[in-house]
Amino acid sequence: MTVLSLAPLRGLTDAIYRNTFARHFPGFDLTVAPFLTTFKGNKVKSAKLDDLLPENNRDLPVVPQILSKDAEQFKVLASMLFDLGYETVNWNLGCPYPMVANKGRGSGLLPDPAKIAAFLETIADMPCRLSIKTRIGRRSSAEIKELMPIFNAFPLEELIIHPRLGVQLYKGEVDLDTFALCLENSANPVTYNGDICTLADFTRLSTRFPEVQRWMIGRGALCDPFLPSLIKDIELPQQPLATIKAFHDELYRLYGQRLSGGSHLLGRMKAVWFYLAGSFTNSKKLLKKIQKINKIESYPALITHFFAEEAQWHHPSPLNEDQA
Repeated sequence: MTVLSLAPLRGLTDAIYRNTFARHFPGFDLTVAPFLTTFKGNKVKSAKLDDLLPENNRDLPVVPQILSKDAEQFKVLASMLFDLGYETVNWNLGCPYPMVANKGRGSGLLPDPAKIAAFLETIADMPCRLSIKTRIGRRSSAEIKELMPIFNAFPLEELIIHPRLGVQLYKGEVDLDTFALCLENSANPVTYNGDICTLADFTRLSTRFPEVQRWMIGRGALCDPFLPSLIKDIELPQQPLATIKAFHDELYRLYGQRLSGGSHLLGRMKAVWFYLAGSFTNSKKLLKKIQKINKIESYPALITHFFAEEAQWHHPSPLNEDQA
């Protein structure tokens, strides 16, 4: 059985986005939320957890993610999430951005297996289960080879592997040979994550790794929200443009109620369109127009005109040119 999860994209896949996506586009079974950072002490401002309150996450099961290099602080936050009803939390060992990695968090922790082992030992008695999202190393794939025995010593809910190095960010090729070695040597369930942008991508990867049943998709689904349906062989709507428009309109309405000020709303919708424009054949022209807007008052008319006069849906084909 194929299990699909929506990857966390910080600043975008919040509760509003996750729930609205699930209401309009079927196929995802769960999502990992963008990371929370740990804090000192035993108290936290309630607003920090608002995005993960159960009443704000009714449409798609969620696994909270924590970014931390402090095991004791991790345990405190994980216990708070457990009290909210979350039986599993995810530890972020994959964030590639220098502002995170240079502080020894995310992928920046991968070159230090001793610290990771000590961290896992410390949190072993926390009340919830643990999953891990990781890169194959910060600067070398040799790092993950040292880490696999450490991961195997703990009963993880899943090990989500994005087979790039942290220093690659999202550039260059994924290292499928190293992923294959991890898969072969993992005692825990493995989820594949990285560069699943089309049905052809998924078909190629699932053919190479038939034993993988769990797949995480991020940017590919944000660009083509029908991708999970294609993978799950769920019939697409008869009017896909209307579905995309309804999705957009609901996002715009809900963000308008939540975000303070027109500049915040415009910034969020620009972030949405950075990916969603990939659903249209004339995406570059659309993005250029949206990026030029500097006041929210100009936004509704542009989008209304686009859907009424210009939108050309990029119909996803089961076969790419390179498969024909």
